[in-house]
Amino acid sequence: MSLKEKLFSKLESKEQQMIETRRHLHANPELSFKEENTAKFIEDFYKDKDVKVTANVGNGYGIIVEISGKSPGKTIGLRADFDALPIQEEADVPFKSKNDGVMHACGHDVHTAYLLHLGEALIELKDEWNGTIKLIHQHAEEVPPGGAKSIVESGILDDLDEVYGIHIFPMLNVGEIGLISGNSMAGRSNFDLTIQGSGGHGAMPHTTHDALVAGAYFVAEAQTIVSRRMDPMDSVVVSVTAFDAPGGYNVIQDKVTLRGTVRYLNEENKVPAYEAMKKIAAGIESSFDVECDLDYVYDYPVAYNHPEETQYVEDILSESVGSYITEITHPKPSSGSEDFAYYTQKTPGTFIHVGSKPDGVENPYPNHHPKFEVHEDSLLISAKTLGDVVLGRLES
Repeated sequence: MSLKEKLFSKLESKEQQMIETRRHLHANPELSFKEENTAKFIEDFYKDKDVKVTANVGNGYGIIVEISGKSPGKTIGLRADFDALPIQEEADVPFKSKNDGVMHACGHDVHTAYLLHLGEALIELKDEWNGTIKLIHQHAEEVPPGGAKSIVESGILDDLDEVYGIHIFPMLNVGEIGLISGNSMAGRSNFDLTIQGSGGHGAMPHTTHDALVAGAYFVAEAQTIVSRRMDPMDSVVVSVTAFDAPGGYNVIQDKVTLRGTVRYLNEENKVPAYEAMKKIAAGIESSFDVECDLDYVYDYPVAYNHPEETQYVEDILSESVGSYITEITHPKPSSGSEDFAYYTQKTPGTFIHVGSKPDGVENPYPNHHPKFEVHEDSLLISAKTLGDVVLGRLES
């Protein structure tokens, strides 16, 4: 029996445990930077295993688990995130979130569960492979500044030769693996804008400097950043996602606040998008005699999948098409963002998409939806996929 066959046999025997672990995590979600119990659960899982565990890595509850093989060789990182989202769960599942207003609506419970049991299987076979594997159990992917950047900056991953991760997506069929070479997920910046005017009576608008009208103009003008200021061949998104202007029927508010996000698939558009927004805010000040306070934060960078490593992964996984993999596809880059980008800024690697569409569903609820669900077959497929990749790359 080959090493791959031994690994897959172990993973298959652990499938029900993976599912139970996932359901436990799903029922007990914790928000970014508050994942104390989840981190303890992960640490306890490795407690009596022959590995080196480093806890509280970076700016939160990050955990690095180092598995040493029989002889020196490559050092490869495998990453899974474990934070949840501030969403009230509406999915009808028996292991529904017990924490009000908190939900694993992005699949991080799946990511953590498959990596725990893949790690366990790799530990059990550690005398049969060469090199070192570092399991990266990462906190706080969902909330900037995120956990990845601080883990990378800690230096604990400086010895990595390659790094790989997986994200499940219910838009892809079970058994479908998506690979994207090059820029794969958008860079992200977030902004808050406070517009201070001078309020007054709704019947006498001429005596006010109407911040609400100024805000409405900003919303409209912000759309010209993409339509008139960016190369039409580039992918840029500007979305105003919140507009807070409470008041009565006869009251013109003196202050409004807006919030939104900017996404770009080319890192070169990061600064020009900000400069354009600054100019719009300055124009609003002049036109409406208000004051604009723009708080603009450069956030996660564009996620880059190194072409060589992406091709390595495709070559390895192609041999499994027809078994646990039904097909390998090449989706378009996503305007969603991922702080996995920080790992591949420093180390060659790629981020793999794994299908998790529920049975009998034509249009599945997407990630971050309160009715988000996954097909639990995706756990074993994810474990086999990353196990396939890491064995293939350690032996290369």
